[in-house]
Amino acid sequence: MDTADLILTGATVCTVDSGRPWASDLAIAGGTVLVVGDRDEVARHRGAGTEVVDLGGAFVMPGLVDVHNHHALAGMADLFELSVDPAADLPGVLAAVAERAGESGPDEWVVGGSWGSHLIGELSRDAALRALDEASGGRPVLLSDDSHHNRWANSRALRLAGIGAHTADPDGGSIVRDPDTGRPTGLLLERAGIAATRAVHDAAAPTAEQHRQASLRAVRILHSYGITAFQDAGASREVMRALKDLDDAGELAAWVVSSMLVNDPIFGAAPIGAELVAEGERYRSRHHRPDFVKIFLDGVPPTRTAAFLDPYLPDHVHGAHHCGELSMPSEELAGWLRAVAEAGLSAKVHCTGDASVRATLDAVAEVRADGHRASRFQVAHGQFVHPQDVPRFAELDVSADISPFLWFPGVIPAAIAEVRPPELAGRMQPNRALLDSGALVAGGSDWPVSTSPNAWEGIQGLVTRQDPSGAHTGSLWPEQALSLAEAIEVFTLNGARAMGLAEVTGSLAPGKSADFVIVDRNPFDGPVTEVARTVVEQTWFAGRLVHQRR
Repeated sequence: MDTADLILTGATVCTVDSGRPWASDLAIAGGTVLVVGDRDEVARHRGAGTEVVDLGGAFVMPGLVDVHNHHALAGMADLFELSVDPAADLPGVLAAVAERAGESGPDEWVVGGSWGSHLIGELSRDAALRALDEASGGRPVLLSDDSHHNRWANSRALRLAGIGAHTADPDGGSIVRDPDTGRPTGLLLERAGIAATRAVHDAAAPTAEQHRQASLRAVRILHSYGITAFQDAGASREVMRALKDLDDAGELAAWVVSSMLVNDPIFGAAPIGAELVAEGERYRSRHHRPDFVKIFLDGVPPTRTAAFLDPYLPDHVHGAHHCGELSMPSEELAGWLRAVAEAGLSAKVHCTGDASVRATLDAVAEVRADGHRASRFQVAHGQFVHPQDVPRFAELDVSADISPFLWFPGVIPAAIAEVRPPELAGRMQPNRALLDSGALVAGGSDWPVSTSPNAWEGIQGLVTRQDPSGAHTGSLWPEQALSLAEAIEVFTLNGARAMGLAEVTGSLAPGKSADFVIVDRNPFDGPVTEVARTVVEQTWFAGRLVHQRR
């Protein structure tokens, strides 16, 4: 009989394994789960060198899985950039810029974020640009919004990016101009921000060591929230190289699936598309899997760049019949998905409007009809899904990557309500309907779009459809609530299945990686309104302690 290296006993073990959902003891050997069961079952695997830890009833569960984040961006921001609260008002943003500028050299860029979507109206005026110029003290400034799709630049940054009064809007982007003067306000939507992003890179591109530090910092933050597996939703060559280097050095303590950029309306990365995908395999390592591509099919609702079946509310720029548009024709999308499947890869498609969701499902239907059944396809975000399209997720084996945490009231849902008809704006995240239809629903944070990757906030919100922080009152479409057990599965096994990692993680079962967390409470014992307060005491990856609460 195999001997365990470590036995955890006297615990409450939630396995998220339907074959044995609950246990009291767990045996680990060689970084994998040896057996899960009761005290007597597990004790048979105790040897002379086995470490035995009595947990005194502590709650143990699989490591959490984040199906959608931008870990490298978050790590880079945490280490090197200005951090702004997305809920801040304009004076708050300007004060943060002024403080950072005062600590910077005269030609040093002030880069960071995130300003909230609720500020779009204010930032569309000359007055806001003048205020930003004053706060920056002449230094170039580039700030991302809370969706990380849009930028706000000051006058010096606009000059360095080559953006002036007569610069035409790029395809797929808008240089926002003051409605009275016609001058650029510094607000750059979607692809319009790429020129400014590249200007930052030209001035001070992150080094390979900074990329490595950023990924390492992000993984450590994820560990503090109990996350042991995640999918980066927009990986560049530099990010994948950093992940492989960390893994080769034995420092990557997480399962990571990368989504290689096919098109790039927001990051300014190079290369993208076929060239990047062709390179992906060279960055594969034990824990890093470049198995997906990422396609942006539309933008985001607050800036009216998401593609909908029904028009936005009228405004002076777009008129009364604007529905947004897709980033590529349907035939091109289907061609990409077919090529991805033929290469043995999978695809994550960014869709925030119901028209982009439908276009993705239509394209997947073509690819499935061609006989490509093995590739995984994810609709990323999918806040708005037409009722007729809900059952198609299960029919076509398409996963719903629900991210960020927009299933309860908050800054972004409020901004969406300003541009969408009221009878449609609140019909966000039909998670109950998707789950009941048989769809695989997997949870993601979209960190740093979410200010933290704390899955417990998302889990509580899935159950209550209310803001766990209490900052925003009311509930958002409460009929779409999940049970607590379902919500935990969304952020564990479902995520692993959507990413292609279910054979190694996502639940506690013999043969799987010993990825688990010990938390400060049994979330099933208290009120669901307290779930977001859950604190991770320890995080273990492959049988190794990687986070200990101080």
